[in-house]
Amino acid sequence: MVSPVTVVKSEGPKLVPFFKATCVYFVLWLPTSSPSWFSALIKCLPIFCLWVFLLAHGFSFLGAHSSARRILAGLIFSSLGDAFLIWQEQGYFVHGLLMFAITHILYSSAFGMKPVNVSAGLAIAAVSSVSYMLLYPYLSGPFTYLVAVYVALIGFMGWRAVAGVQLANDLWTWTKLCACLGSMLFMVSDLTIAVNKFCFPVPYSRAIIMATYYAAQMLIALSAVECQEAEVARKRT
Repeated sequence: MVSPVTVVKSEGPKLVPFFKATCVYFVLWLPTSSPSWFSALIKCLPIFCLWVFLLAHGFSFLGAHSSARRILAGLIFSSLGDAFLIWQEQGYFVHGLLMFAITHILYSSAFGMKPVNVSAGLAIAAVSSVSYMLLYPYLSGPFTYLVAVYVALIGFMGWRAVAGVQLANDLWTWTKLCACLGSMLFMVSDLTIAVNKFCFPVPYSRAIIMATYYAAQMLIALSAVECQEAEVARKRT
């Protein structure tokens, strides 16, 4: 059995570029009122570092584990979504929404359909339904349907992540817990975006959105390494 401390020691150094890039984003805190390719680069840089984090485990690892490949693909579409949202006031919000919708489909596929965990699905469905009902009076035109589809997709992703959490105290549980926490933070980030954009200004919305978003992506990326770490643990025992 591999302890969380062992995993942190193993994976922590590979995440140093991500933490540095995240610090750069928050230190520079470039204004959103004047979008540019530089601001897009700074915003996407932490996600690029998560690409490198997964690639650092080797192409053989990615080739052997489809879930890791799907999470990497999700990170790629996430960075495209981040770039589009830099220019959301110029009409690219829907483009960003589409990129993140694809991301959630990829993450759901990576988390898998077993175990089903109906109770977790019902709980997430209830939370998603309430969230959409709160947003609905503020939506109009195509967003009435687009937001509904998006809420359904991210809710499904959250369900598949939560459903994977088991009560056994081993590495698999620890990494699946990363996926679970990551999906919940992703939902918090996206709900904050929706409320801030469609309903009313949320105090410190940008800080809340980006902090939860980067943490979510890091945890989801970290959940992809479970197969390799389990294999290493088996070889050592």
